[in-house]
Amino acid sequence: MPPLVATLLTLGFIVFLFRRDIREKFNVTGALWIPLVWMLIICSRQPSEWLNTFGIGLGATSLEEGSPLDACVYFALMAAGAYVLGKRRVQLSEIIRNNQWLTIFFFYCFLAILWSDFPLVGFKRWIKVLGHPIMALIVLTESDPGEALTRLMKRCAYIVVPISILFIKYYPQWGRGFSYWTGEAYNTGITLDKNALGADCLILGYYFFWHLLETRRLERSRERRNELLLTTGFLAAIWWLFSMAHSSTSLVSCVLGIVVLAFLGLRFVERRLIGTYLVCAAIVFLLAQSAFDVWGQFLQFLGKDQTLTDRTAIWHDVLQIPINPLLGAGFESFWLGDRLKIMWAKWPYHPNQAHNGYLETYLNLGLIGLIILVGVLLAAFRKARAELLRNFEFGRFRVGFVVAVMTYNWTETAFKNISAIWFVFYLIALDYQQQPFAATARADETTRVEADGDFVAVANQISPQPSALESGLSA
Repeated sequence: MPPLVATLLTLGFIVFLFRRDIREKFNVTGALWIPLVWMLIICSRQPSEWLNTFGIGLGATSLEEGSPLDACVYFALMAAGAYVLGKRRVQLSEIIRNNQWLTIFFFYCFLAILWSDFPLVGFKRWIKVLGHPIMALIVLTESDPGEALTRLMKRCAYIVVPISILFIKYYPQWGRGFSYWTGEAYNTGITLDKNALGADCLILGYYFFWHLLETRRLERSRERRNELLLTTGFLAAIWWLFSMAHSSTSLVSCVLGIVVLAFLGLRFVERRLIGTYLVCAAIVFLLAQSAFDVWGQFLQFLGKDQTLTDRTAIWHDVLQIPINPLLGAGFESFWLGDRLKIMWAKWPYHPNQAHNGYLETYLNLGLIGLIILVGVLLAAFRKARAELLRNFEFGRFRVGFVVAVMTYNWTETAFKNISAIWFVFYLIALDYQQQPFAATARADETTRVEADGDFVAVANQISPQPSALESGLSA
C-alpha cells in the first residue's frame, strides 16, 4: 500500500474513533483535553522533536537548557490546568492531607535543588514535574473520575497506536532507529526510543485488558459487542507493537500487572490479604531462585544475557562516581556536568539514565530520597488495597499498576522528570476526597437559589404591593 493511502486511511480511522467517542453519552468536561494533550506529548515526542522530525530545526540548545518551545508548551498546559483546578475550588490542604507521602517527596525534591551543581536546571525540571499532579487532579475532580480515566486512556490510544503502526510500516525514517553497537534496526513508532514505545504499550495494554474485563460484565447489547470488538482490536494492535519494540522490561511488567489483575478477580481470593499474597509470592520466588536459578532461566527465555544488555555494568560505573550517599547529587542533577562527561567518555552510546528507577533516585536524592520513594510506593499500594473494598474494579486496576510500576523500574527509569508511566502512577496514587466540582457547583447553585428565595419572601412581606400602574410597566 502506498504511504499516502495508508496515511489517509489512518487519519480517517482516528477521526472515526474520536467521532464515535464524542457521540457517546459520557459525563466529562472539555477540561479533559488538557491532560490528554499532556499525555500525548509524553507518550510520543516533545514539540521541538516533532518539528525536527519534519525538518524544522528548533530542538534543544543544550542538555541543561532544553528547548524554549517545549518549556512554553508545558507552561501553557500547566497554567491552563491550574486555572481549571482554581475554578473547581480544589483545596491544597485537602491534597496534602490525603497524600502525605507524595507531599513529602515533592518537598524533599525541592530541597534537593539547594545542593545541586545546577540549581536553576533542577528548579526548571521540578516545576515541570508539577504538571503530573496538576493533570491528574483534573481527571480526579471530574464528576465521574472513572469515566474521565477511561476517556483519557482511550483517546490517547486512538492516536498513539495507529500512528505508531503507520510510522513503523510506512515511514521507517520516522518510526525506526539503529543500534549504536550492532547497527541493527529497531522500531520506535510514535516515540524516539524503543523502550519508550514499550512503556506506551505497557500503559495502554494494561488498561485495555482491564477495560475488557469491565466490558464483559455488561449486559448483552449492541453497544457491548461493539466495545468488545474495539477493545480486542486495540489489544491485538498493542501486542503487535510489543513484538516490534522488543522491550522486555515493559512486556514483563505489563504481563505481571495483568496477572495480578486477573488473580484478584478469582472468587477464592480474599481481598484483604492481597499484601500477604504478594509477600508469599516473593518468598516463593526467592526459594525457587536459590534452588533452580529461575531468574537466569527467565533471562535466557527472553533472549537476554546476565548483564541485562550492559545495565549491570552501568550500575557499577555510576556507583563509582562520588556523591553524597545521604543527599545525592541534587534533584535531576546526576546526569549533568562532569559526571555526565565521565559516563559518556566510557559509554559511547551516551546514556542519560541509570536504567534502574531506584538507583536513579539514589543518585539524585540519596538514601533519604530513596526511603521516601519507597514510602510513596507503599502508600500507593495501601490506598489501592483499601480501594478494593470500596470499588473493587478500580481497586484492582490500581493494585496491578502499582505492581507493574515497581517491576518496570528494576531495569528502566520511570521515577524521573517527564515520564508517561510516572504520570499514570499519579492517576492511581493521588487521592482527593473533596466532593467533585460538578456536585459542589450544583450545591452552591441550590444554596444561592434558596437564599434568593428567602430574600424575596421577606422582601414581599415588608414592601408594599405594587400599584396597577407599576404592574403594567413591569409587564
